[in-house]
Amino acid sequence: MTDAPSEVAMTEHDNQKDDNGFGAARGGIIFIEVVVLVFLAYLVLSGKIGTFLEAMAGVDVRWVLLGIGMYGVYYVFGVLAYVLPVARDPETPLGIRDLMSVESAGLFFSNLTPNGLGGAPAQIVRLTAAGLSVGDAGAVQYTRFVVYEFAEALFAAIMLGLRLNFFLDLYGNLMFIGVVLFGFKVVELSAIMFVCLAPGIVTRVGEWFINFLVRHGWLREDHRGRWDDMAINEVQEFAKGFRGAFRNWRGMLMTLLVTMLQLACLYSLSWFVIHAFHMDADFLTCMAAGSMLELLTSAIPLPGGTGGAEAGFAFMYAPLFGEALAAGYVVWRAVEFFIPTALAAPLATLRSTDDRDNVHTVYLRIRSHFHR
Repeated sequence: MTDAPSEVAMTEHDNQKDDNGFGAARGGIIFIEVVVLVFLAYLVLSGKIGTFLEAMAGVDVRWVLLGIGMYGVYYVFGVLAYVLPVARDPETPLGIRDLMSVESAGLFFSNLTPNGLGGAPAQIVRLTAAGLSVGDAGAVQYTRFVVYEFAEALFAAIMLGLRLNFFLDLYGNLMFIGVVLFGFKVVELSAIMFVCLAPGIVTRVGEWFINFLVRHGWLREDHRGRWDDMAINEVQEFAKGFRGAFRNWRGMLMTLLVTMLQLACLYSLSWFVIHAFHMDADFLTCMAAGSMLELLTSAIPLPGGTGGAEAGFAFMYAPLFGEALAAGYVVWRAVEFFIPTALAAPLATLRSTDDRDNVHTVYLRIRSHFHR
């Protein structure tokens, strides 16, 4: 009985974060609209609008649709990454449509908030709305987050190992930018693991730093509340959720495998776009370039990685697209960002209302089918 009030308070706190996420998402939409207008103005003023329209007129729509389909596979793997850790739990209240909603909410808010910061809170709110306790929702979400970050770093390491010489020959010393970005990802992942394994130290350092800022007048006393919340509640929730989920290490390994396949789908989208412009490229090279581009995009603290996406695409794909680079960017961005974000909004409203949709029930049906 004593735990109930604190859980209600935590749920209200998450709902508040979700409301803030909607505000940030609206700001992200406006920002991206402005960027699109600036891009169009650049094409007109630079005199490249004719080349752009000519390249767009020759696009093979079939390859674009195949790319959209590949993103659909990416989405399915994302849902599966949520299904695996909970499928064996007979007490889970989650349904397949609930988890489709969770993945969609993550896509929508991650794409429209700086550094994707709105994704995780929205997903936790959706998991609690589906019937999980705040602690269990945190465990599911934080495990998914850590596994995804680790998979990004692992995939980038594999791609660098397989294609580093190719990139060095093509881009020269500029390719070391990709190596530096990979280093930042390793540092980021190390920091996340430190928070998971030593939350007490992180909390004490955070409180000391906040007090230092307030004492020197660099942070107003009436503004310290949300920073205290981040240093104490957020860190403790994150660490508790991860430690609870790590007990199911086999499920984490399966989730890692699925996430690696999911990333392969995302990073291969440029291969489909290149074929849409009647050109060809090595599939593995496209995935390697996509991996480096994702590292750059995720490092830019703007909605959708705007700025990093444009610069990274121009840097990585200029030798492959040639004169069709600007048109290639527009098609690629539509397939991997604009269309998925638009579709994610209605999918985020899905709800499981039938017991037959329950994840554990579906798992038992599948298992019994294969054991016949």
